[in-house]
Amino acid sequence: MKQPDRLQKRSQFLRVARKGHKVVSPGLIGQVLLEQGDMTVRAGFTVTKKVGNSVIRNRTRRRLREALRLVVKEEGCPSSGDLVLIGRAATRKRPFPLLKNDVRKVLHALEKGAE
Repeated sequence: MKQPDRLQKRSQFLRVARKGHKVVSPGLIGQVLLEQGDMTVRAGFTVTKKVGNSVIRNRTRRRLREALRLVVKEEGCPSSGDLVLIGRAATRKRPFPLLKNDVRKVLHALEKGAE
């Protein structure tokens, strides 16, 4: 299964935040926006400065990317839409299997909204 494309521009992140809905879990916050066009999933990752310095924020972002990559590899991509994963302070200390479950929860919200 193909990996999700990336959201890269600030306007794309703001669009998902404005029009999408939020899924909150202990390890992360997910914002999901369904798209009815092409069958692609685009993902973006962000971590605020409240979480820590740049080294900690980048490590947190890498953990989110890897968790999404593994979940997509195991279960495949859901239907089309945009997805933003926001790292929290608990993201970097959360056990990786639980973090993957948090990502699954966000992807299921994307899948559920497509039905």
